[in-house]
Amino acid sequence: MPWRKWSRIIGASLLALALTGCAVVQLAYNQAPGWTSWWINSYADLDDEQGPRTRDAIDAWFRWHRSTQLPEYAGMLARMQAQAMDNTTGAALCRWEPELRQRAEAALMQAVAPAAELAVTLRPQQLRHIEKRYERNNKEFREEYLQPDPAERLEELQERTVERLEKLYGRLDAAQRERVAKALAASPYDAELWQQERLARQRDTLQTLRTLTAEGRTQPAAAAQAEVKALMGRWMRSPRPAYAAYQRKLVDYNCAWMAELHNSTTPEQRRHARDKLRGWESDARALAAAAASG
Repeated sequence: MPWRKWSRIIGASLLALALTGCAVVQLAYNQAPGWTSWWINSYADLDDEQGPRTRDAIDAWFRWHRSTQLPEYAGMLARMQAQAMDNTTGAALCRWEPELRQRAEAALMQAVAPAAELAVTLRPQQLRHIEKRYERNNKEFREEYLQPDPAERLEELQERTVERLEKLYGRLDAAQRERVAKALAASPYDAELWQQERLARQRDTLQTLRTLTAEGRTQPAAAAQAEVKALMGRWMRSPRPAYAAYQRKLVDYNCAWMAELHNSTTPEQRRHARDKLRGWESDARALAAAAASG
């Protein structure tokens, strides 16, 4: 479903894209509307009428995001800086999760109306196009996260995790790398369960789209938006109790070992993290200011 990844990526843009450096963040964010339009088209193969309307909706969404959400991200990043130099706890780190979730939900809810407007115009061949794209994504997921050899799978996870951590803290020493390896080896993280949830969400999305585009069905705008909003709610909070419990367990576990790792960092590594956060905050404020002045 295009809108799920669109909202997730943009909702976390300053916390994820920022990892590559301040100037790159601003460039990436400024280019994001065009990239998002291309990305949605790669899923739904939009026609000559859908394409321009979707681009207009994306531009409007980004104007809203710049003016209302980037100042909120900047405030979060400022508060994170204040904590970066001190020791922390798993509970303290997990207190960020509801605020991050709130920002993601706000991004999704802002996308409900344009997503519903596009969804009701999709034709059967476009739904098949989305389904084929899902199949390709699932193949790529299996190759990246579900290697047959468990040792290789864990090694790949460790490499990805260390790479992300070093973008925040700078170079990790041998003891810190070992700490990360032990934490991941004991983690409740389950790529198979994640894949099962992804497949369930894909089926849910396709079924919702088929309902919205059923032949001969007249779908009032409010009703279509209600169905899309409900679907997005299921993306944010899985209706499958086992997965919801797993997700909560994993978040708590990650907060705990990340706090332990942070507490092992040197003053230099903490300054590196603080300076990264400061740069991201500056980017957020600059992007928001540009929207206000425009």
